[in-house]
Amino acid sequence: LDAVMEDGDVDMLLDALGVIARKRGMTEVAKKAGLGRESLYRALSANGDPQLSTLVKVLGALGLRLRFAAA
Repeated sequence: LDAVMEDGDVDMLLDALGVIARKRGMTEVAKKAGLGRESLYRALSANGDPQLSTLVKVLGALGLRLRFAAA
């Protein structure tokens, strides 16, 4: 994920999060994030354009957090 963030490619970020979520179980991740399973699939799809709040929920459900550092 760090490498994907370095590139700044949002589509790759969503794809990477989708891979991690599927590995951990989409139903469980969706439940922990407070989202419907279909909503989670849609948000992390190639056509997805999730809100920041959705990404923060998904990251939290995956045991991850968003951090900022000076460039």
